[in-house]
Amino acid sequence: MKRLLDASSLRALARGCAVLGAGGGGDPYIGMMQALQATEDYGPVTLVDLEELPDDELIMPCGMIGAPTVSIEKILGGDEGGRLRENLEFMTGRKVAALMPAEIGGSNGLVPISWAAGMGLPVLDADGMGRAFPEVPQVAMHLAGISPSPAVMTEERGNLIAFRTISGHWMERLERAAAVEFGGNAASTEYTLTVAQAREGTVRNTISLAIRIGEALAAAQTDPVAALIAEIGAFRLVTGKVIDVERRTTKGFVRGSVIVEGLGAESGKLIRLELQNENLVALERGRVLASVPDLITVLDTETADAIPTERVRYGQRVTVIAFGCDPLWRTEPGIAIAGPRAFGYDFDYLPVEELAGASA
Repeated sequence: MKRLLDASSLRALARGCAVLGAGGGGDPYIGMMQALQATEDYGPVTLVDLEELPDDELIMPCGMIGAPTVSIEKILGGDEGGRLRENLEFMTGRKVAALMPAEIGGSNGLVPISWAAGMGLPVLDADGMGRAFPEVPQVAMHLAGISPSPAVMTEERGNLIAFRTISGHWMERLERAAAVEFGGNAASTEYTLTVAQAREGTVRNTISLAIRIGEALAAAQTDPVAALIAEIGAFRLVTGKVIDVERRTTKGFVRGSVIVEGLGAESGKLIRLELQNENLVALERGRVLASVPDLITVLDTETADAIPTERVRYGQRVTVIAFGCDPLWRTEPGIAIAGPRAFGYDFDYLPVEELAGASA
């Protein structure tokens, strides 16, 4: 039986996408409101599994590219997805059968649903990351050897650029520069793939996962943070308050750091989070507690709602958690493209469960 993404499931999905965003992917509240409006206007969107689609059908991964801070004020027009699809079909000579989030994290897990509603297309229960990453080639499709070309970018005014590049890294360079010129963010599609390719080149069942996370939070009676930790197998790094935020938007990214000071039994504990759209590394006085590709998420201590990096503020009472990424990212190629050294850190990746065990 096919699942329909309606108002109830979209609210749960938004909370789950926020957790899986590791701070990035754009504000999920904005994405949720747009998806709710689109499904009210056009009807609920069908969520499909790969097994329900023929192998040669075309999947369009899509979402927003740029700095999440910009997307709070520079809102989508709503018709970007249609332009992406129209031009992608023109360039490939093929019809798109379904949309897929390029990343499940944050607003990007919800944006394709808004677009799919208007097109009357289903959304695939998969994505390219199982979380959010800041750069274009940090997707399962890249690791599977799928070409990023052709790619299309557009924005709310209707400007549009088509790209054909020699690699995913060149796609990142050129699209990032274009996103800056568009005003800091834009809509894009890259790494178009068939259903057959998606079997090896995606992280599967992540929309369902995000909905389950949101439903677990909604069902929590007394301690939603504990319920979330139990649901996803996370580790609590600190519970405290935000005492310092340094954040800047530069070259199409949000960069900076957040310092959380422990409260109560953890008084005096200081955790520093390093940011590039997402929370990349958690450090305690220089000691690594968790790092990419594992997920580091900042939660509101009372509600367990995840706080995007662009919404973190001085004085917030927060709980910082970390949990394991999809096994894809723990392979040698995955660590090479999305581990700490890929972001310029001079240390090797260790799984969060090993780091948590060492600090226990």
